[in-house]
Amino acid sequence: MSLQDQEEKNRNENHEEYMRKALQLAREAYTLEEVPIGAVVVYEGKIIGQGFNQRNSQKNPLAHAEIQAIHEASQYMGDWRLEDCQMYITLEPCPMCAGAIIQARIPQVILGAANPKAGCGGSILNLLQEPRFNHQAQVTWGILQEEASALLKDFFKRLRKG
Repeated sequence: MSLQDQEEKNRNENHEEYMRKALQLAREAYTLEEVPIGAVVVYEGKIIGQGFNQRNSQKNPLAHAEIQAIHEASQYMGDWRLEDCQMYITLEPCPMCAGAIIQARIPQVILGAANPKAGCGGSILNLLQEPRFNHQAQVTWGILQEEASALLKDFFKRLRKG
């Protein structure tokens, strides 16, 4: 295995480690009967912000996983700029969350499942890489995609039965 291949393997393993934490948070949302979405912000290998969807329980349309994770990470950093961070999200962000990611200057976003009904990381729009904005994020797709998709499908299947 070449050095480049080994570095890529290590990056993917790290991506999976942080996405597993985001999936754990998504399962926490699931137990609260919230749409199971989780997000973490990582700085220098450490999770500094995390969140899961809580719109229904908080009765707040802003209580998305990404917004909570960004808020917590900003408090940790003591700044609204998260320029040296990575964000891991189990589901492609909506327009509000994609905008918050850009506003926070997060340079790298790692996604699990695509969001064909509201996704703004490339499914419907690509706000994360809009060249007319003053900041764009590098996007990595499909990390633990099957697990993230299965959790969402199970949630909505259960919701329809209920």
